[in-house]
Amino acid sequence: MSRGLLRRLFAEGLGTAALLAVVVGSGIMGETLSKGNDAVALLANSLATGCGLAVLILTLGPISGAHFNPVVSLVSALDRGVRWAEAGAYVLVQFAAAALGAIVAHLMFGLPVITASLKVRTGPAQWLAEVVATFGLVAVIRGCARQPITVVCLAVGSYITSAYWFTASTSFANPAVTFARSLTDTFAGIRPMDAPAFMLAQLVGGVAGLYVAKVLWPKAEVS
Repeated sequence: MSRGLLRRLFAEGLGTAALLAVVVGSGIMGETLSKGNDAVALLANSLATGCGLAVLILTLGPISGAHFNPVVSLVSALDRGVRWAEAGAYVLVQFAAAALGAIVAHLMFGLPVITASLKVRTGPAQWLAEVVATFGLVAVIRGCARQPITVVCLAVGSYITSAYWFTASTSFANPAVTFARSLTDTFAGIRPMDAPAFMLAQLVGGVAGLYVAKVLWPKAEVS
């Protein structure tokens, strides 16, 4: 494994872990301070996630492409943006780092290291929401691919913030995030038994987003 790839994998791991610390940690803080007002907790969670994601893309994008998401890595491989072996390494690192990020969030708030979530998130409406959320994410990334990274980070961060609100599932749109959120019985959680259907929906949405985007932006490149 080359030194360049190791550096990219480290950036992907660091970024994915930080993203999960933001998602889970802001959910815990929002739920604690809102005192049962789920709308306020979701607002806090969505704003923190969108802003955090934008910062991470801006900071680490020049190193690894700032995928932080197995669907983004796999779609990039499908579109020949990265080699399949590299995409596979990205995915493994993303899943491991996502779990680490959730654990760090727990430790920061004095919670058990891992607590399987009891939050029910299932059914056709939520599965469709995950297809839509991931479709939109891939389309936004593809559509902004030739723009400066400052545009990409603002576009993706803004999209995720809005998707928290317009999707029934609150826009997980990321299999690694979904897996890690099954390990936390907090505001951001999802029952482990509900996670596989979310992941499948995300893959469907991501692939559909790629092929629709290829029609709209045939010469753009997914980073």
